[in-house]
Amino acid sequence: MRRNDRARDRNFSLALIDRCTHGVMALATGETAPYCLPLSFVRAGDDLYFHCAREGRKIDLLRRFPQVCVTFVGDDRPAFVPPAMYTTYFQSVIVTGTASEVTGTQEKTAALRALCQKITPDHMEGFETAIEKSLAVTAVWKVRMEEISGKAKLEH
Repeated sequence: MRRNDRARDRNFSLALIDRCTHGVMALATGETAPYCLPLSFVRAGDDLYFHCAREGRKIDLLRRFPQVCVTFVGDDRPAFVPPAMYTTYFQSVIVTGTASEVTGTQEKTAALRALCQKITPDHMEGFETAIEKSLAVTAVWKVRMEEISGKAKLEH
């Protein structure tokens, strides 16, 4: 990180991840351009979980190249500071880690429950029915967080 004065500690980073409703995951493709996509994540300990379809480009890439990078942005406010400075106040976290498919029913269900509680906490009454209908056709993956780098420029 070039600006060490903007570095934030692990607790800041984890709290920001927990606040964000989504992150952007970058995957290797074996070609010149990476593949990046927004996903809804939930954190449990040192793991990030997300759900997706059981097949497709993302799944094919994760199986070939499990090393991923996920970026979370918690605040992003452009500002003009008189007399002549333009800046942006921001909070962000970059996570690198290894993705793996969750195959156990208990861990999949727990991850999906945690994700629903994070994103739709006022609508958990339909969770059990949704799990019964869709668990078999839903993939759940986890990213083991190996490096976490938090950064922020805050208004003084």
